[in-house]
Amino acid sequence: MAEAVKKPVKFIKEVSTEMKRVSWPNRKELTKYTIVVSATVIFMAIFFAISDLGISALIRLITG
Repeated sequence: MAEAVKKPVKFIKEVSTEMKRVSWPNRKELTKYTIVVSATVIFMAIFFAISDLGISALIRLITG
C-alpha cells in the first residue's frame, strides 16, 4: 500500500522539477506566437473551404 502512495508523489515531484526548467515565453513572444497560430488556422480554414467547394463542384459536374 505504501508503494502505491509513493509513486504518484514521486511523479508529482518530478513534474514540478521539470516545470521549473521550462523556458516560458514572455508577453511579446506569446503575442507573436498567438498571431502566427491564428493566421495559420484562418488560412487553412479558407484553403480547405475553397478546396471543398471546388471538389463539390467537380463532383456535381461529373455526376450531373
